[in-house]
Amino acid sequence: MFPRAGLPVLLAVLAAAAPAQPPAFTISGDWEVTVTGQTLHIAPPVAIQVKAEKYTAIPVFNPKAGGWVRGAQLNGVKAQETTSPHLLEPGSFTLRGGSQADSPVFTPGTDYELDPNWGTFGRLAGSSIQPEQPVFASYRYSPMRLDSVVLTADNKIVVRQGEPRAAAPAAPALHDGERLLGNIYLPGPVARLAPEHLFPVLETSYPEPAKSAPSATVTRLARKLNAGETLRILAWGDSVTDGAYLTDQSTQRWQEQFVARLRRRFPKARIELLTQAWGGRNTATYLAEPPGSPHNYRETVLAMKPDLIISEFVNDANLQPAQVEERYSKLLADFREIGAEWMILTPHYVRPDWMNLTRERDIDEDPRPYVAGLREFAARHDVALADASLRWGRLWRQGIPYSTLLVNAINHPNARGMTLFADALMALFD
Repeated sequence: MFPRAGLPVLLAVLAAAAPAQPPAFTISGDWEVTVTGQTLHIAPPVAIQVKAEKYTAIPVFNPKAGGWVRGAQLNGVKAQETTSPHLLEPGSFTLRGGSQADSPVFTPGTDYELDPNWGTFGRLAGSSIQPEQPVFASYRYSPMRLDSVVLTADNKIVVRQGEPRAAAPAAPALHDGERLLGNIYLPGPVARLAPEHLFPVLETSYPEPAKSAPSATVTRLARKLNAGETLRILAWGDSVTDGAYLTDQSTQRWQEQFVARLRRRFPKARIELLTQAWGGRNTATYLAEPPGSPHNYRETVLAMKPDLIISEFVNDANLQPAQVEERYSKLLADFREIGAEWMILTPHYVRPDWMNLTRERDIDEDPRPYVAGLREFAARHDVALADASLRWGRLWRQGIPYSTLLVNAINHPNARGMTLFADALMALFD
């Protein structure tokens, strides 16, 4: 029994700790959402008209390349390194030889070709467009937007409109005393609201599972860290590990975030961090590189003699479980031969159609066979698995469409997305 004087305090603590009732979001009109009984108007996407945008020269159109590199990239739909698909209004595109309305118009299919999904265009063989000739493009596009439904400090429910962007739209900032109830995601030129655009906040953070006994790998590493012994960590991966596209590699890459947190967790730790990463490549590419290559596997991974290798390869995501078992068993044998521990990061979610997803909510389970193969391999061989995929799969429950963390609209996580990898790694130690 609790003393009567302490009971109100206990009840207050429990009430503060209990999660708020998740808000109910329902569509009540083409551009109206009802939230806990209050109807809110959502501004439709705004098409932006671009007139006579100058391109000093355009390349030959390459239909065999990825859509975002088939030709010149329209500025309005540019993302980091790529373009964002489905933002361009295809019938709106015209290409002229001058900036005036009466300038000669080039003919599609004869002078140039356009990829209407990705917003790229280029010259054709026999075109009247010369290789170094300036051209002027006019078109319409609708950028992405993330609006927030907010409970204000004076208990009013309002819609706060986000800034339109070609990729990774950010939610508007909250003010002191406000609570986010959810977000409305407009991924481009949508005709009306649909359930897949609604992202109520169902949980405020990833529900960390009950702590289990640490793996043998973690136990050995923690012993070194606590003793102040030197721990050499090699982060090995693709462009997500390289992180050249980030504004500050030294603080934003997942490995930098992880090591910074390890040092706080283990004050005596002496950690040396190395990175070996190759954008657009996978484990097979590394294994195939000849001696002397800057990415030869034996010379740039094994020869570094790391105490711990952490691998991240979203570019391995085409592997089936049997292929994971075969290739990763070879890697494991090599790592054990040099006395290195291994932690495998499961990959983040990438653009939905590349994962056979039709939406960005109700997607807790990663559908990729590769991820299932990694989980099976790690369990079978007692390899530490930092399951970042689980965290990406539940972002929708926090009101976050995961694509809003991809700065290239395909597979490059921003700094917040990188944090999810560090979270998954730290969970092995906590």
